[in-house]
Amino acid sequence: MQLKNVIIAHKAGDNTSRKLAERCARQLEKLGCKVLMGPSGAKDNPYPVFLASASQAIDLAIVLGGDGTALAAARQVSPDGIPILAVNVGGHLGFLTESLEVFKDTEQVWERLIEDRYAIERRMMLQASLFEGDRTNLEPVSDRFLALNEMCIKPASADRMLTSILEMEIDGEVVDQYQGDGLIVSTPTGSTCYTVSANGPIVYSGMEALTITPICPLSLASRPIVIPSGSVVSIWPLADYDLSTKLWMDGVLATAIWPGQRVDVRMASCLAKFIILRENYSYYQTLREKLLWTGSRIRYQNNHRNANNSS
Repeated sequence: MQLKNVIIAHKAGDNTSRKLAERCARQLEKLGCKVLMGPSGAKDNPYPVFLASASQAIDLAIVLGGDGTALAAARQVSPDGIPILAVNVGGHLGFLTESLEVFKDTEQVWERLIEDRYAIERRMMLQASLFEGDRTNLEPVSDRFLALNEMCIKPASADRMLTSILEMEIDGEVVDQYQGDGLIVSTPTGSTCYTVSANGPIVYSGMEALTITPICPLSLASRPIVIPSGSVVSIWPLADYDLSTKLWMDGVLATAIWPGQRVDVRMASCLAKFIILRENYSYYQTLREKLLWTGSRIRYQNNHRNANNSS
């Protein structure tokens, strides 16, 4: 990997993240690298300025924060194919990030990157757009919205809890009408976020599939389903008298949905590329540690697992 033009985004309002970003910038500049640095947060989006002001292609995006900071980076830089090195600085679970311990010797990290001693994990993303009328209308009336975790369609109100009625089609066929708090369409990456909280399935992060999970449905028959990644999920809000239905991307408001409009969600044309520095990286180990599964805390002796190897 060349390190000629690098983005460094640090978690807004976090001094540890900012100081580490400044140290990384000084080290990279000594290596002849041009660095674009700024905060990333709910009210700070540095990426449009980064991408517009870059005179040459960006080689790497270094993201210092938690999963939310990494998600924001993925939505912004993945269309340009920029790899992301996300480090857990001030985050919580850290599903998408390298540990700070791995990133402690930053000068060694630059050497590894330049010498291509790392792995890249590619993860599918979602894209969504709004359309007017029936499925024969294929001209979107909104921007294209991207998400790494999930697209969520649900109502929002400042003064009361609202119930939504949503009709869902898959590839043009009506599947169900849902009454409840909304619908989540997620990637395998997002299956361990909002989806799992709504009792959806955990899907291996390297797969390409869509998971559709109802949020607190009023019918016990409404269940999560997993469908092929090439499918198109179309969702119409029905009986939305308060004009409150919204589309959310990775927990961030994308746009309002008006009656008569539908949301089409499908696999995005771009992939998020995350750099892996850990030599013993395991998705299942991440699940055990981050979700605190009992098997990772209470260990019983298994004398049969390696019995065939004994002599």
